[in-house]
Amino acid sequence: MSRVVGIDLGTTNSLVAYMDGPSPRVIVGHDGDKLVPSVISFEDGQAVIGEPAKARRLTSLDSTVYSVKRFMGKGIEDLSSELAYLPFHISGNEQEIVRIKVAGRDYTPPELSAMILRELKTRAESFFGESVTKAVITVPAYFNDAQRQATKDAGKLAGLEVLRIVNEPTAACLAYGLQQRHDGIVAVYDLGGGTFDISILKLTDGIFEVLSTSGDTMLGGDDIDHRLMELILGELEAASGTNLRGRPDVLGRVRSAAEEAKVALSEADETVIVIEDEEGSPAYRRLLSRREFEALVGDLVSKTVQPCLQALEDARLAPEAIDEVLLVGGSTRVPLVRQVVAETFGREPHGELNPDEVVALGAAVQADILAGNTVDLLLLDVTPLSLGIETMGGVVGRIIHRNSTIPTSATEVFTTFVDGQTNVDIHVLQGERELARDCRSLARFTLGGIPPQPAGLARIEVTFLIDANGILNVTARDQRSGKAQTVEVTPSWGLTDEEIERMLRESIEHAEEDVSARLLLEARTEADMILKATEKALAEEGVEISDEERSAIDETVSRVEAAKAGNDHHRLRDEIERLNEVTKPLAERIMNAAVKVALKDRNLSEFSDD
Repeated sequence: MSRVVGIDLGTTNSLVAYMDGPSPRVIVGHDGDKLVPSVISFEDGQAVIGEPAKARRLTSLDSTVYSVKRFMGKGIEDLSSELAYLPFHISGNEQEIVRIKVAGRDYTPPELSAMILRELKTRAESFFGESVTKAVITVPAYFNDAQRQATKDAGKLAGLEVLRIVNEPTAACLAYGLQQRHDGIVAVYDLGGGTFDISILKLTDGIFEVLSTSGDTMLGGDDIDHRLMELILGELEAASGTNLRGRPDVLGRVRSAAEEAKVALSEADETVIVIEDEEGSPAYRRLLSRREFEALVGDLVSKTVQPCLQALEDARLAPEAIDEVLLVGGSTRVPLVRQVVAETFGREPHGELNPDEVVALGAAVQADILAGNTVDLLLLDVTPLSLGIETMGGVVGRIIHRNSTIPTSATEVFTTFVDGQTNVDIHVLQGERELARDCRSLARFTLGGIPPQPAGLARIEVTFLIDANGILNVTARDQRSGKAQTVEVTPSWGLTDEEIERMLRESIEHAEEDVSARLLLEARTEADMILKATEKALAEEGVEISDEERSAIDETVSRVEAAKAGNDHHRLRDEIERLNEVTKPLAERIMNAAVKVALKDRNLSEFSDD
């Protein structure tokens, strides 16, 4: 295979790495820097990427864009909390991907990300002196299908064949060379510029298996910057008596000052924040201590604890079972972050490798595996949320469960509910709730051409296949006719952040009521089926039934219908069981009559043959 590079497409910075013999290395650019700031600026119609673009962020705000990763696979509603801090214009509606207006033109996030990837591709080609067309690109473990697909689209636009989308925490384990251990349990705490991930991995004889993953897709270093920006803007506005939120030039200077203060306080106990006016004279000066900074952002750092505990619970592990804790992402340089991680897991985390580089280094190791140069290592990731379809009564039929190892496939068989049904609607869902209305809708499609049969006889085979990139394909097939329909799931762009981030929390908070609601709906569905079957049996010709038996059946049917209208699934189950008992003699007589008819027909057929 031709050369494959590993790419960390980051919110703040991006890197490209390769394997230099047994060790991964980040490729250095002509400017001597390993990091390529994830900033794009347009000058005379040409895109400028990286450090030159970052320098233009203060002087050419209307033609510069950054933090594009936070917009990947998002709709406009997802970004409502972000808009106040962005000096560039975001447009779109809940049904489509957002567009970013810069230099007088609208761009999609994949288009802009492709420019960053193209810069990394050019850097690699200059370094190797040959064409580079294949890459492994990392994403946060909590990226959903839309965000993963947007990342693949960006790679394609950049002229790269994306061989694998790899979760960033998994890449970190490779960078630390943990595959050289015989076995162990590793927690990877990844707090980057735009996202937070926590993954628990198990290493056994060269096989990395992700036991669980959790996180927050809208929590990172940018949010810490926003807190500092709020402090500075508030004091500037109080001093000037004017609203500065609509001044892109001021927002740009304030953002840069906030970033510099955060970096400084990772090493020093205090720093001085200085913001110059348009003439270059100091317009704002303030001493900020680390203690004050930590009080300002402490709740943001604390928000990372619950996902850590959730990941441990999902993996069925106590904190003391963790052998190693790895730190990933530039925001883990903040001393308060390291302190919280140590307290949460009861051990000091590793930080020997540059947290900005560790993901790219791991991507290079994965690229080497795919190039066929490493054969004694296997990576197994997981899907972070359960996947299934809507069944009768609005209940979720789970097909692939949360934290299932991927790539994976699973098949379940369903049936029809109506006599003569020739079409089946497949509604694909994602989430942990019991009812379809509480889960995220991913796709809908129809399987047609099913031969008409009595309800319950058709066998519809539904297969979910998640590939190594976390992309879902769904196939529905009628076992009798062989008719099949396949769809590659492309989720709606209008998914809100809250819908993603509250799924697990709500599944726990509403677990008891969800189970009760599911049991009630399932009982009602079963009641409908037995009532229809009873009605059909009573209408059978030639079957004797006494007035006493008919009266008992009618009375029990009324009891089932009354229980079905209520909310007590226990009572409804009891009444269904009672109806089964009352109609059992009738069902046996109908079955015996059918057998006699079948035997008579067979005997006549045999006589005719003779």
